[in-house]
Amino acid sequence: MHVRGAATALLLLGVISGLESRGQAPNNQGTPPSAPPQNAPEMSSRDTPATFTAKVNLVMVPVVVRDSKGKAIGTLTKEDFQLFDKGKPQVISRFTVEKAGENVIPAEVAMPDPDLANGARTPATVNPTPIAQRFVIYLFDDVNTKTPDLIQARNAADRHFTESLDATTRAAIFTTSGLNNVDFTDDRAKLHDALMKLMSRPTVIARGTQCPDISFYMADLIANKNDQTALGAAVSEAMATCTPPASNTPAAIAAAQQEATSLSQGMASQMINMGERDTRLALTVLVNAIRRLAAVPGDRAVILASGGFFIPDELRFEESDVMDRAIRANVRISSLNARGLYALIPGGDASTPSSAGGIGVLNAKSRYDQESALIEEGVLEELADATGGRFYHNNNDLKAGFNEIAAAPEFVYLLGFSPQNLKLDGAYHALKVKFTTARGLDLQARRGYYAPKHAADPEEDAKREIQEALFSRDELQDIPLELHMQFFKSSDVAAKIAVLAHVNVKNLRFRKADGRNNDNLTVLSGLFDRNGNLITGIQKTVVLHLLDSTLEKLINSGLTVKTNFDAAPGNYVVRLVVRDSEGQTMAARNGVVDIP
Repeated sequence: MHVRGAATALLLLGVISGLESRGQAPNNQGTPPSAPPQNAPEMSSRDTPATFTAKVNLVMVPVVVRDSKGKAIGTLTKEDFQLFDKGKPQVISRFTVEKAGENVIPAEVAMPDPDLANGARTPATVNPTPIAQRFVIYLFDDVNTKTPDLIQARNAADRHFTESLDATTRAAIFTTSGLNNVDFTDDRAKLHDALMKLMSRPTVIARGTQCPDISFYMADLIANKNDQTALGAAVSEAMATCTPPASNTPAAIAAAQQEATSLSQGMASQMINMGERDTRLALTVLVNAIRRLAAVPGDRAVILASGGFFIPDELRFEESDVMDRAIRANVRISSLNARGLYALIPGGDASTPSSAGGIGVLNAKSRYDQESALIEEGVLEELADATGGRFYHNNNDLKAGFNEIAAAPEFVYLLGFSPQNLKLDGAYHALKVKFTTARGLDLQARRGYYAPKHAADPEEDAKREIQEALFSRDELQDIPLELHMQFFKSSDVAAKIAVLAHVNVKNLRFRKADGRNNDNLTVLSGLFDRNGNLITGIQKTVVLHLLDSTLEKLINSGLTVKTNFDAAPGNYVVRLVVRDSEGQTMAARNGVVDIP
């Protein structure tokens, strides 16, 4: 416990320490209190949620700049960039540069408490367990990736895990099918076992087993874009293999053509339904991966290993939503095309059966397959560009690919702007980032976003922001804050952790009303296990209605808030966040607890 000076602070400590709300995640349902009457207590503590300022129409654009050797550049300033929304220049209102590995996470180390241990001293850990600083979800698209490609990708990932995982990294394995998922761990044996269980699990009709043979991309051209050339190729194939005319008479040929047209349109509709289902599944799993990462404290990344998948225009808003979620949660999506060096041959790749219907149909379908492959690969590139990740393709050395894209970019610029007069119509807005002067550098940036279809919910935005503060490892210093921790073991299987937040109130912005100095302090404490999972969270709100004399004493002494956690022996990380409502400033600290 660390309290300096006046008895007032000691009295306040006693009041605050007795009020705890265990296991409750912070929310934002409360409202600021009205001005207190003259006889109101100067200090009180109650369980109440914090309210944060919501971001209004802020679009974030991650940008990575590399030189001719592929090395990221981090020396540029806001004035070096121009940002355009639908061709119109925008004011860059927010600009930050993130440097990978710059902030080695500092942490206070908990000490044994001799008073609470009744003289039974437990030695403190000299070298505490390293904090898990980086969390990576390896997402294998087992629905849209063929078996040979998936096997190559999983074997490459296995070698990558063996060589690259360190003590501060936690890896998880997700699959599009949802089977054999593994949550964050540093257990390489568990990761290896999960990888070896990976297998292709397609849900659409296998190419070559349907008549006519239509891909999702070709079906989209026929059903959604009314492409008569694509329909003609399908009809020609159907007439050659599915509905050949009974004779060469004009009537028989016309009847066969009508039947082939109906069959082709029906097959296109069927492929649209199955393809959209699989695309929605892939995007939903990506959203789930982002949500999981948003609940871990540290650097966050998704590595998507996929053969690529097609997104029709009707689902592009969902893709944009994935990008927005990732950017808001500080999640980079990097992607690896599991096809490796992909070469198309006439009629498709080596796994696609040759098409019937003559050389014209063969060439048309080969062109459609090539277009589809490029568009499917383009989706992987778009996700990476939009979130500051890397894209690896057209190379069979997949282990080198995993090594390359798993490494965080050394520098990422975050450009933020607020679109003016933004219409809530869901329309697509193309983005373009340029240099103000020619520099001969490679620039990777988000390509666009979709306007929202309805106004943002301030309560949801506030809830998200307070969660971001807790599920982070950033050291925030807007408010002078000291973190002290102690622990004692009551038995071989039970222990108690005391977390003390000592706040210097000098920098708080009090609101003067009715002769009082008013402010609310929200203190959030989270206890995480060694793999970054939140075990429990405690939130307290300290309501301050201070007389001038009391405030003067607190400025000299500070204010200490105590929180207790019950825990078993083991390794833990404590995250402490303090925020004041009037100034809307924050402080945050990390702590490490090793209980033998």
